Amino acid sequence: MPTAETSAPRRGNALELARTVLNIESQAVAGLAGRLDEAFLRAVDLLLACRGRVVVSGVGKSGHIGRKIAATLASTGTPAMFVHAAEAAHGDLGMITAADVLVALSYSGETAELLTIVPAVKREGTPLVAITGHADSSLARHADVHLDIRVEKEACPLNLAPTSSTTAMLALGDALAVACLDARGFGPEDFARSHPGGALGRRLLTRVEDIMATGEAVPSVPLTASVMDAVREISRKRLGMTAVVDADGRVAGIFTDGDLRRLLERGADVRDLPVAEVMTRHPLTIGPRALAAEAAKLIETTLKNQLLVVDDGRLVGALHAHDLTAARVL
Repeated sequence: MPTAETSAPRRGNALELARTVLNIESQAVAGLAGRLDEAFLRAVDLLLACRGRVVVSGVGKSGHIGRKIAATLASTGTPAMFVHAAEAAHGDLGMITAADVLVALSYSGETAELLTIVPAVKREGTPLVAITGHADSSLARHADVHLDIRVEKEACPLNLAPTSSTTAMLALGDALAVACLDARGFGPEDFARSHPGGALGRRLLTRVEDIMATGEAVPSVPLTASVMDAVREISRKRLGMTAVVDADGRVAGIFTDGDLRRLLERGADVRDLPVAEVMTRHPLTIGPRALAAEAAKLIETTLKNQLLVVDDGRLVGALHAHDLTAARVL
């Protein structure tokens, strides 16, 4: 009867085996990079010319990889979706049209479910990109473009479980997506539109005007004000500072609670002192349409807590580091 000692799993040479797996898989991807040729460029051209969607299909482990490739394409500017090959043979084939491009994944190139739907896809006139490890396979022969992901061996010690081959398949899918991204001129704001709910979306879509204080909430005193007038404005608006503006509403300077502390430490009599004499001229400013991420970078690099928001030199808002934190940008 097995004892607790004999039935417990053994770690054995887990670290050595893990390193071997990573080395084998990295070599598989490196070898793939060296084999890229005109076929890859033709595949990119087909994806860029696609008037519908890039439909990625596969079964088993290739199907799991296909879902990720479709998601990566869709989030980087190439409309895409995943259709399981077995489901396609039972009705979902209607999702694929002549305006689409089918990307079929099968390391063997002989996956029955894919080969079942290929004739119907070809009759429809849908271009076919096959990603396999065998250039002489049935799927490769039927394809308009074949991309070869052959690997020397799987990272599995039994050389059975899809490991190196699925890593190569995934890497090639990423390469296709990034090549299309670059060709489309897909930029950070485009990426953010596909990720509005995440941290990246917040950083790339939120603008200063979305989170700044406006109107009566903006601390401001005229150039003729005294330091005590400025202190009262700072206390009322609770942003730790006040802008100092001229008669046209243009920013002339800023006075902060830190400026006040330094004056008091020097023993200055602030009761009748004009704020124009002690304010900081040429303060840090930003435009209302700037990305909040730009404001966050300014605050982080200058170690300031506040920014004045100006439009054509005129004060239109104020921004505190707390506003950026609340918006989860900082």
